[in-house]
Amino acid sequence: MKDSNFLKEHNAKSLWHPMAHPGDSLANPPAIITSAQGVKITDVDGHEVVDAVGGLWNVNLGFSCQPVKDAIAAQLDVLPYYSTFRGTTNDQVIQLAEELRKFFAPDGLTRAFFTSGGSDSVETALRLARQYHKIRGEAGRTKFLSLKKGYHGTHMGGASVNGNANFRTQYEPLLPGCHHIPAPYAYRNPFNETDPARLAQFCLQALEDEIAFQGAGTIAAFIMEPVLGAGGVIPPHSSFMPGVREICTKHGILLIADEVITAFGRTGSWTGSRHWGVQPDMMCTAKAITNGYFPFGAVMIADRMTEVFEKDTTGKAAIGHGYTYSGHPVGAAAALACLEETLRLNVPENAAARGTQIHEGLLALQQKYELIGDVRGGHGLMSAVELVSDRTTKAAADKASTGRLQEAAYKAGAMVRVSGPNIILSPPLVLSEAEAATILSALDAGLAAAG
Repeated sequence: MKDSNFLKEHNAKSLWHPMAHPGDSLANPPAIITSAQGVKITDVDGHEVVDAVGGLWNVNLGFSCQPVKDAIAAQLDVLPYYSTFRGTTNDQVIQLAEELRKFFAPDGLTRAFFTSGGSDSVETALRLARQYHKIRGEAGRTKFLSLKKGYHGTHMGGASVNGNANFRTQYEPLLPGCHHIPAPYAYRNPFNETDPARLAQFCLQALEDEIAFQGAGTIAAFIMEPVLGAGGVIPPHSSFMPGVREICTKHGILLIADEVITAFGRTGSWTGSRHWGVQPDMMCTAKAITNGYFPFGAVMIADRMTEVFEKDTTGKAAIGHGYTYSGHPVGAAAALACLEETLRLNVPENAAARGTQIHEGLLALQQKYELIGDVRGGHGLMSAVELVSDRTTKAAADKASTGRLQEAAYKAGAMVRVSGPNIILSPPLVLSEAEAATILSALDAGLAAAG
């Protein structure tokens, strides 16, 4: 490896970083992470901190999960790659599909289509939704509905159903026929409603109204995160997702659960859909499926869809979609080992306990600092604080304040993520009580520095 002086000198000079202005990366070079162990990361200067970001929502088992690393190494020695396109497959992906079928059985999902990551999974689900309706003779069902503030990746389809302008405006025009309804975001919403239960009903009525306006027979699917993640950790009222399921069923609209973040225990339940007692028609997964150690994802599909595809005699069900790395044997081996370890550790239990600890700690910090306008979370290890310059007007805190907070928190022992005025926490699900306390202490220092 090059020495630290070389790395610092060339940081951000030869590459563009995702989700960042190239000029900003040059002016404010990113932290250079050189090693990691457990739930801690170490930078080029030897400074070690708790990773409260969990990689990018994906390192659920921490950075030292030996069974997953061993599975990757062993598979590289046996079969480093082969295609799963028509006519060939591999032993690892067959085993993985069967294990996922068992894992997702309570969600009503029995088939897997493998991808290279979360954005791929969303793109796949959108395509399969349109194809499903064509097979059934309803080719006019091409539109998609989603939530404002929702995040569904960076492909053209995913960007089109995204509900955040930051991921849309520079790439428009996007996919036509994508429409958004208000999110059940109690702190800010067009109904000026702060009661989550009442807000959920307003949002469900907005969904009904949009369906009536567009025409149910033109809509292929509604896609949503069970808990909105990148949009600022927005958990809906418990009535919301079941209400969406009921409305979609009534109108013949597929429900796609985007669980790229929430599957495999992050909410304190095995899946976000299960957390709310809902069975979707498709579920997008990735991230924690391999603990972030290998790019991999899967779309899980319900029986009511698979029957339509598998019983088709017209040829319309032939899937003209896939990725070079769909069902990659190394990724499948990593996922098998990761799933086994995830089940062995029963990670939702710890996610729920540590999530409660962090949520209560954030509420205490809100009492201490006027800068915190809202605290969100309480469903496993996904939390956010929204920073404001004025609690009465809810005016968002400026970038300088959030920058000072992030820098001071890092110096005090925790890497946290800044997204607009939100400080987002998504640490590994194997986080200890002491490590959760370190995150809260670092945030305390960051808030003090932010002013």
